[in-house]
Amino acid sequence: MSFKIYTDGASRGNPGPAAAGGVIYSQTDEIIAEISKPLGIQTNNVAEYLALKLTLERALELGINNVEIFMDSKLVVEQIQGRWKIKNERLREINDEIKLILTQFQIISFKHIPRNLNKMADQLANMALNGI
Repeated sequence: MSFKIYTDGASRGNPGPAAAGGVIYSQTDEIIAEISKPLGIQTNNVAEYLALKLTLERALELGINNVEIFMDSKLVVEQIQGRWKIKNERLREINDEIKLILTQFQIISFKHIPRNLNKMADQLANMALNGI
């Protein structure tokens, strides 16, 4: 069984104030970690990527190396898996950093999900944007 990771980035304006949200669930669906972090001024896509990066780093800190990743950003899911080209240099840099992090995991899967199934990560990103 895998741990479940849900991530979401948010930006008010594009670019604008941005934040990352992430949740790591145990194999029994208990929340074991939450990420809620302001990111300064970023685009929405950069915020989505950074949310994934920060949450993966937290998973590694917890000794987790078997994950199912759920995101509502089709762009990030497709680009991380190499199915879509990355034209933006900043996104390419973060993508490369994430791929390096992913080498430390034994089992990884990515799934694009509708926004309404990503409420907790979205809420955490918005809490960081609101300074909560």
